[in-house]
Parts: sequence; structure tokens; C-alpha cells
Amino acid sequence: MISAATHVLRLTRATFVLAREGVFGVVDPALVPAPSQLAIKIARLIERRGAKSGPRLSRALERMGPAYLKLGQFLATRPDVVGVGLARDLESLQDRLPPFPQDEAEAVIEASLERPIKDAFASFGPAVAAASIAQVHRGEVLRDGVRRPVAIKVLRPNVASRFRRDLSDFFFVAHKAEAHSAEARRLRLVEVINTMSRSVAMEMDLRLEAAALSEMAENTQGDPDFRVPAVDWDRTTHNVLTMEWIDGIPLSDHARLLQANVDLPDLGRKVIQSFLRHALRDGFFHADMHPGNLFLDDEGRLVAVDFGIMGRLGTKERRFLAEILLGFITRDYRRVAEVHFEAGYVPPHHSVENFAQAIRAIGEPIHNRTAEEISMARLLTLLLEVTGLFDMRTRPELILLQKTMVVVEGVARSFDPKLDIWRIADPVVREWIERNLGPVGRIQTAATGAGELARVFAGLPIIAGRAVAVLEQLERMTREGVHLSPETIAAMGRSESRKTRWRTIALWIIAATFIGILVAVTRL
Repeated sequence: MISAATHVLRLTRATFVLAREGVFGVVDPALVPAPSQLAIKIARLIERRGAKSGPRLSRALERMGPAYLKLGQFLATRPDVVGVGLARDLESLQDRLPPFPQDEAEAVIEASLERPIKDAFASFGPAVAAASIAQVHRGEVLRDGVRRPVAIKVLRPNVASRFRRDLSDFFFVAHKAEAHSAEARRLRLVEVINTMSRSVAMEMDLRLEAAALSEMAENTQGDPDFRVPAVDWDRTTHNVLTMEWIDGIPLSDHARLLQANVDLPDLGRKVIQSFLRHALRDGFFHADMHPGNLFLDDEGRLVAVDFGIMGRLGTKERRFLAEILLGFITRDYRRVAEVHFEAGYVPPHHSVENFAQAIRAIGEPIHNRTAEEISMARLLTLLLEVTGLFDMRTRPELILLQKTMVVVEGVARSFDPKLDIWRIADPVVREWIERNLGPVGRIQTAATGAGELARVFAGLPIIAGRAVAVLEQLERMTREGVHLSPETIAAMGRSESRKTRWRTIALWIIAATFIGILVAVTRL
């Protein structure tokens, strides 16, 4: 009871902030039960002046604290839960907070690295960026007698406990909503909060971000247009991440890019093709590629930072993405439909022909427009909307991919409004298909399948041994019967006695009911 009251008090404060920022003004009263309509009208009475302008929900979440801000960023990737309109509103959320004090940052580093900060770094400067979970400092380390600049990411003190408190409120709301709303159960709100909780937990262990950096460095070591900062593992722990300092031009600074005579259309090409290579070739992509996380170095290569949010695609999902993109490029709508069925995304009781017809309704308008009017991200959004009509369940990895593509496409088109997304994507998509679905890919698939079969055959003796043991036990049970201990028999007896007692009581209640009905009838 105390726990529920605590949740209610904290959520009341959150509701007050939402009301002040005018969030309830965007709620359609027709979609709300009658008792709640009055509550919304009362809430609108405390809207502050000027709350009707701008993204209301984003503004409110920024006021409510780090966990709410992260919730908003997470829900921006789930338009299936909050709707397309709110998802676009939430995309404007900026994860920027005032930095915590320098002495606290130094204390965290010294405790984590188990040495004085002057022994770990040749210099340690003030924070240059601060977000809800961590902040970044510039420092220097000595390597071979040379000072080298590094970026030091430090977790906020007590951030885990603050997130746990607010996440417990989110779970409280999700459980109550699912208990009373079929729509909440359909959207699986508890699972949504569970997913967010796991994502935040990974972000709060900076060793996992370092591992993501390391994995992407291995994947992209041969790429001419992309690289990631090197990790300093000797100065990286759960609470501290040390990596190479990037001196490049942020892609958000168009003035500096123009001043450096950067070929902006070519830069847009690099952004699109790098993302597609990571998603298709590697199945591992940076899922927060906004301009502030991308830099252009002196060699003209893209450098990405902030690997807290990453996306993964399995082989099936990569094939799905490559083939649907190629299918739209070549107007082979039946093949696009078949890929959905082959991947198991659309239940087999639906018609491939009907699904292909729905796909054509999306694809044909594309071919009546110029290249710069065609949005690949918008196409995937429409595709996910149409698949809902054919009982395709929400695929979180595909939604994260689609949302990342929205950001990437926006970044690329900011450098070249007439960018032909399809022409730029075509060579990357075709290369993946030729390598994985062509003759070489089929040979590799066959080899992989042969390896799997070999592992199965190698395990057959163990499986056979277990099967023989089970059969021997069954034969012994058949011959000798099942032996039960006295304690088990007594427990079964008590259980059966309780069942019999309640069954007897139920029969007496039913009999009494019938007698009452008969008496009432005879009196009539």
C-alpha cells in the first residue's frame, strides 16, 4: 500500500508537469472514456501561457528528469505504440543537461580506476558535453613520452538509483494499464518498459559501449569513408570510458564544412552508404546517427561517436531489407511480398497476391516522382503500416532500423536536397545480394548448413544415449509401476481431501439454489 501511494505521488507530480506544458491539449476527447474527459478539461485549466506552441510532450519530458527523457527518446523509436504524430514530436528531444561538478567527476574516475587522477591522465579538463546518463571531458594521456588527447566519458553519480526509481513508476503504470485495458495488452506495454529498462542498463555500463566501439572498428577497418575512435581499455571501466579524441568537423556545423570546401553532396553519399553497409553487411549499426554524433576528419572520413544505442539485424532481417529495397527499385512487388512470407513475418493464411497488391499501392506512386522526392525511410514507414493489415507482428529491430534511416536520410538531404537516395543505395544493396544470394553466397550457405549437420551428427551418440535411458525408465515404470514416497502419498491425500471438501460445499450450494427456485415457482 505504501509502495502504491509512493508511485501515485510521484506520478501526480509528472501529471502536473504534463498539464502545465499543454500535453493534454493534443488528446482527442472522443478517444477517451467519459469519466476521463472531465479530468482532461480540469488538467487544461492549469496550462501555462504559451504552452500551445512547439513540441509539447518533448518539452514536458525534458522538465521531468533523465528517466522520462530517455523514455521519450525510446518511444520515438516505437510509433506502433505512441503513434506517428507523437513519435515525430519526440524526435526533437535533446539529451542535454547541466554538467555535474568537476570534483564529483574526478571522484568517480579515481574510484573506478583505483588510482589518483593525476596518475591516470596527464591532464583532465572540464566537461565539454553532458547528457542524462553521462558527461564527457577532454583530457590527455602520455604514450611513449607524447601527450595524446582523449575523450573521457563519466557516468553521473547515483544515476542508476534514480533510473530504478522512475522505471519502477513506469512498470507500475504499465501493469495497471494492462490489467484494465485490452489495447494496453495488445501493445504489450510491460514488455515495452522491459525493453527500455534493458537498453538503459546497457547504456549505464560503459564497458558495453566500449565493446560496441571495438566491434564496429573491426567491422569497418577496411571502409574508405568511415571509422570509429580507438578505445583505451586500460582506462575504461563500468563507470568510465576513455577513447581517442576526435578533432573533426561536426556534421551539425554546416558553416565550417562550407569553409573547409567539403563536397556536401558527396558527404551525403557517405552517410547513406556507410549506414547501409553497416546494416546489411555487418548486421550491426549505430542507431543514433544524428549530426551531433558524426564528424568529418582531416582525411575526409566519417567518424561516429556515442555508441550507447546500437541496432542488430540477423541474416533473415538483412535479406528481408535488401530484397524489399531491390524489389521497390525494380518494381518487382510480388517478390517483395514473397520475401515477407518467406521470412515468416506475414502468416501463411494470407494471400501473396493480395499482399503484393498492397505493396504496389506503396511502390507505384514512387515511380511518378523525381528522385529527390522519394524517401526510403517514408517507404519503410508505409510498409510497416500496411503489414499491420496482414497480421504482421511488430518487429522492434525493423522499427529501430526505420527510425535510424529517417535520421540518416535527413542528415544526407541536409547536404544535398536533390539527393537520389535510390541511386546511392543501389550499389550497396546489389553488392550484398550478389555476395549473399548469388552463386558464392549459395555455396557459403551450403557450407554453413553442412557444418550445422555435422554438429548434429556429432551429437547423435549423446542424444541416442539419453533416449535409451528414458526408454529404460519407461520400461521399468511399466513393469514395476510408479513408486511414491509416504510423504508424497500423504500430501496427495490432503490435496484430494481439500478438493473433495470444496466440491461437496459447491454441490450443497447448487442444491440449495435449485430448492430455492422450486419453492419460488410453487408459490407462483
